[in-house]
Amino acid sequence: MKNLVLIGAVVFALVSCEKKNLEVKPASEMESGLKISAKVVNEEDPVCHMKTADHLSDTLTYKGQVYGFCSSMCKDEFKKKS
Repeated sequence: MKNLVLIGAVVFALVSCEKKNLEVKPASEMESGLKISAKVVNEEDPVCHMKTADHLSDTLTYKGQVYGFCSSMCKDEFKKKS
């Protein structure tokens, strides 16, 4: 049992220290599985250009209109530039 705990701790340390590249994933591949349905004014994500009809997972009201985004990362990027 102690060996199993030790092996688990070593694996956890190796995986948690691994560098991970940030990438935008479609909503269908996101870990949360979150996919929302909302009426938005844009047909594609203004940041990564994914189709909002297929990959909508976050929205933002901007200048009185609701914009759709494939991820909160794209929404945050849009907010920085707007």
